[in-house]
Amino acid sequence: MSDTGIAIRVSGLSKCYHIYDKPADRLKQTLMRGKGGRQYYREFWALKDVSFEVRRGEAVGIIGRNGSGKSTLLQLITGTIKPTAGEIESNGRIAALLELGSGFNPDFTGRENVYLNGALLGLATAEINNRFDAIAAFADIGQYIDQPVKTYSSGMLLRLAFAVQVQIEPDILIVDEALAVGDALFQKRCFQQIEKLVSNGTSLLFVSHDQEAMRTLTHHALLLTHGVVRARGLSAEVLLEYRRQLHEDEAAYFKATNADTLTKPSTVTDRFSFGDGEAQVIAVTVLDAQGQPCSLFHPGDTVTVRVDCLTHLALDHLNIALRIRSKEGIKVYSWGTLNQDISINNGQMQGEIFWGKKFTAGQRISVDFHFVCRLGTNLYEIQAAISREGKLNYSDQKILHWRDEAAFFHVIVKDHEYFFGGAFDMQMQARF
Repeated sequence: MSDTGIAIRVSGLSKCYHIYDKPADRLKQTLMRGKGGRQYYREFWALKDVSFEVRRGEAVGIIGRNGSGKSTLLQLITGTIKPTAGEIESNGRIAALLELGSGFNPDFTGRENVYLNGALLGLATAEINNRFDAIAAFADIGQYIDQPVKTYSSGMLLRLAFAVQVQIEPDILIVDEALAVGDALFQKRCFQQIEKLVSNGTSLLFVSHDQEAMRTLTHHALLLTHGVVRARGLSAEVLLEYRRQLHEDEAAYFKATNADTLTKPSTVTDRFSFGDGEAQVIAVTVLDAQGQPCSLFHPGDTVTVRVDCLTHLALDHLNIALRIRSKEGIKVYSWGTLNQDISINNGQMQGEIFWGKKFTAGQRISVDFHFVCRLGTNLYEIQAAISREGKLNYSDQKILHWRDEAAFFHVIVKDHEYFFGGAFDMQMQARF
């Protein structure tokens, strides 16, 4: 690889599978190979002309719906399958967590599989000996390390597989949804270890449907749709495009099943928003305790976020909601009128249920969200949305309009008056 700063370079990568309607067609095609004549298969392109680069120490995410080609791409990069066209270049030792337990012999013990995997990754026995205690400690499966792997639960198998891959300190780490199997504490340790590896120069290729994990762990991302690159760029921008795609697919499903009986205006799409367009978020304003626009708050201040919407059709069963994110892209809080309606419906609060209201076309709706600021020092983004909820819960939702970067505000802790560290003020007290 000419550029030593590049860990992975993928150029024009394509993978085509031959689909046969019946086994006999496969035999006929084999017999006809090189003789021309009839083709007994259909072509399925799992990937088509995919190109991207991963630099040393860079974390890149790959996201997309099931069947979009994510796993195929990783298998091509790791060499477990061969491409139909295109080139893959890699620079450094690759450690991959693809299918759970891949590379493990089920009849070998955990200890024996550690040495087997280490050897496959190019480590000498002496090197594995030096790292074995760290691997066993990270896996934390106790005496099961000397039991056959076929007796392991899926969580134990993940622990051992991940421990082997990260403790060898690879140049390139590839993770494909595997961490979803582990318990919450182990996932936390895995994410910490991944962040440590990346900070030390390891390149990460990360596939997950967990948008918050993708946003937190990766710098850039790639969105695949039916084997083709639909979007690439900063992770936050690609994730917005992914949510837009999910909305489009949902809208197409409603249309196909005639579930959506409303005549819809033009779909809302721009860089920061998406939605069916039956209603729109037209303004989001952050206000102080006096009801004045404000962008700077301190812990303990009262904050009001006013969300103004406009209907384009007669609508009911609406939910107006917001999400607060830190500048690092971490979701701090999400809440909406439907959350309050659920509490009222369950008798935990008193009040009128917003979900039960009916609105006419062209009606302006304004909702104020009040809270006491308990956030730490940071810049916060507000995302706002209006949706139609088929049920008095979040199980049947259709986004009418979603806006990223609808508003921003700062929070600053007064060091000499009331000080705490971290993301939230938990109002802790010391007793002695």
